[in-house]
Amino acid sequence: MSEELADRPLTWPVLSSREVHRDNWVVVVTEDVVTRPGHPEETFSRLAVHHPGAVVVLAVDDQERVFCLRQYRHTARHEFVELPAGLRDADGEPALETAKRELREEAELAATEWTHLLSTFPSAGITDEVHEIFLARGLSHASRGDFELEHEEAEMEPFWVPFDDLLAAVLDGRVREGPLVQAVLAYQVRRPELHGSVDDGLR
Repeated sequence: MSEELADRPLTWPVLSSREVHRDNWVVVVTEDVVTRPGHPEETFSRLAVHHPGAVVVLAVDDQERVFCLRQYRHTARHEFVELPAGLRDADGEPALETAKRELREEAELAATEWTHLLSTFPSAGITDEVHEIFLARGLSHASRGDFELEHEEAEMEPFWVPFDDLLAAVLDGRVREGPLVQAVLAYQVRRPELHGSVDDGLR
């Protein structure tokens, strides 16, 4: 595998930066004045949404069914078919632990086998958010305890769907929520390798 085929960390010169917005949730918006390397006379501004990142869980049972949720997203004015997911808003918590917590809180499920499928920037032109996408197998019931779903999450509709049906919905464009699409396609590619394997811990 070529080492050249990889994203590279890089920072162009930033002349100034100001905070445009900060809320009590997770989002900070800044406006940076940037120059192109070697061209200090050329300046331009870029807005950036700073975000702690999120985890996404493709939970697949022994019958190759996927646990899904229908959830309303106000910005897009859609009720999307989604996977259990959540913000990485607990300081220092590893992504896998956040994924386990979100699966329990949103789906009331636990898993004995975890596979990291993808790490993605969902919209690198506007946000530094990173999605860590996991496959969870070996599922069992797990109470969410005293955790209470709020706002849009309080209206989520849980359901199970055969993986092949979900894949068809993705390819047909009937299901379009980005992290779900990425998780489904990644699992389809790795399915021959992963199907039927049972291995405690994280691959």
